[in-house]
Amino acid sequence: MANTASAKKAARVIARRTTVNQARRSRVRTFLRKLEEAIATGDKTAATAALKAAEPEIMRASQKGVIHKNTASRKVSRLASRVAKIGA
Repeated sequence: MANTASAKKAARVIARRTTVNQARRSRVRTFLRKLEEAIATGDKTAATAALKAAEPEIMRASQKGVIHKNTASRKVSRLASRVAKIGA
């Protein structure tokens, strides 16, 4: 347990940030799940719409430090290529 006042405050801040980060990560996963379902159905318009919704969420999570910048870019790139293959 934290002993100093600054350590106690740091513990409170960490707890708050953890809650926020969990919510962001959960939100990203929800958008990814919706996109995966759209890709699985083979509906290009639904998949494209889901990608347009998911991409900003993924990039926002990377800007906030929830996931790494390169991880976010890799995910978006791979998902975009999968969506592009649906019509082909």
